[in-house]
Amino acid sequence: MSEKCLEAEETLKARDEFIAQWGAISSCWGVNRTMAQIHALLLVSLEPLCTDQLMDQLQISRGNAHGNVKELIQWGLVRSVYIKGDRKEHFEAVKDVWQMFCIITRERKRREIEPALAVLENCARITENSECPAGQEFHRQMEQLSEFVVLISSLMDKLSCAKENKALPIALKLLG
Repeated sequence: MSEKCLEAEETLKARDEFIAQWGAISSCWGVNRTMAQIHALLLVSLEPLCTDQLMDQLQISRGNAHGNVKELIQWGLVRSVYIKGDRKEHFEAVKDVWQMFCIITRERKRREIEPALAVLENCARITENSECPAGQEFHRQMEQLSEFVVLISSLMDKLSCAKENKALPIALKLLG
């Protein structure tokens, strides 16, 4: 086997390992495995891919591919691309890692943090005038949780809206 064939085979093996791992860790993020695998495949593909290519390379059904691509488009992580002379719809991922981080951060905030904050604030409002010790303690806990979630939400806003060269020093300072 030629050296180029070995290199291509090793690259394909590494690519498949990345796609499998991206899909495996996706459940920790609340994202289904297939959606993450499609995202990973598009992320590392040199050219935009059509649904048939996604189905073939990931061994998934058309409905599964189509539904998950639609969701990735709604997140803003994938976009539809027109290829001259081809009637099929093709897709490509946002490849800039910082831009991808910002998109995911904004979406997770919108989908998870904001609804959770609304519940915490509502629970605090409901128990605001409680006279029993259990109600007062519950109210205090809801307010503390709300304040913390507001802080995290604000941090997410600052990081996801900042330019990479300004956000990284802030993030490193927080981590250090």
